[in-house]
Amino acid sequence: MNTTVTVALALGAGVVLLAAVALRLADRLGLPSLLLYLAIGVALGESGLGIQFDDAELTQNLGVAALVVILAEGGLTTRWADVRRAIGPGLTLATVGVAVSVAVTAGITVWLLDASWGFALLLAAVIGSTDAAAVFAALRRLPLPRRLAAALEAESGLNDAPAILLVTTLAAVLTDAAAGAWWLVVLQVVGQLVGGAVVGVVIGLLGAELLRRVALPLAGFYPLATLSLCVLAFATATLAWTSGIVAVYLCGVVLGNAALPHRTASIGFAEGMASLAQIGLFVLLGLLVSPPRLLDALVPALVVGGALLLVARPLSVALSLVWFRWPWP
Repeated sequence: MNTTVTVALALGAGVVLLAAVALRLADRLGLPSLLLYLAIGVALGESGLGIQFDDAELTQNLGVAALVVILAEGGLTTRWADVRRAIGPGLTLATVGVAVSVAVTAGITVWLLDASWGFALLLAAVIGSTDAAAVFAALRRLPLPRRLAAALEAESGLNDAPAILLVTTLAAVLTDAAAGAWWLVVLQVVGQLVGGAVVGVVIGLLGAELLRRVALPLAGFYPLATLSLCVLAFATATLAWTSGIVAVYLCGVVLGNAALPHRTASIGFAEGMASLAQIGLFVLLGLLVSPPRLLDALVPALVVGGALLLVARPLSVALSLVWFRWPWP
């Protein structure tokens, strides 16, 4: 066997085992496990063990694949009764909440850092949506009320389409490329969400019926088939120019609430694959980090992050949920 492949396998196995130990440590210290995975990547990188890795395109592609698995697991473990009560707040947070968060963060960035409005809006749009991997990982360990947890899950599964279209539009404006009118952007957002939802629900329903009717030769094929259906929903929706993120999440919700053969085993398999995807994703992101280059950006990053965390996000949540009569706590 090729020595490089052997070393890569050994390194990968070591990272997964180390991440498992780090997860136990994170639970004891009360730290987010994803932060420790990121730290492992930094420790392995150029300023640690010296592994040289700067392939951003590969990281992006692998990151998308990891996100698909994470969202599929999130959908499979979501109860339909909770989603039904939380879909309104979740959808509002994913649209109105993102818009308010971007506007407020950009305004504070212009005010405190003297940045241009174009740069500030683009920066705010990039960080305006919550990270599904982090949200699902946190919700797995936080004893939150089911309606609140379901709203957060729905928001994380739906907010990528509005945020991506907003970033694309702002980038086109800043580079003098062709950019559509604001109402066209709104129509694109609605079309992406609705189209992705239709694809995800249809594939979920057809897939559930297929798994109930077809007797697979091995029980272990059912978890693989269930996860594969979620991945198929993502690919189909993306090729149809709709939101693959919405499709994979809703396909998971449909399958997770259907009476499937070996359902418990399928959900357990998805949880394991999602954990592996989280480890790989954040270790790769850590490998991309060059700590010496972060010093110059530290103060602006803290200002923007603080504005998002302490002002923009709470305000966007309050304005989004006031219509649903949610209690302030």
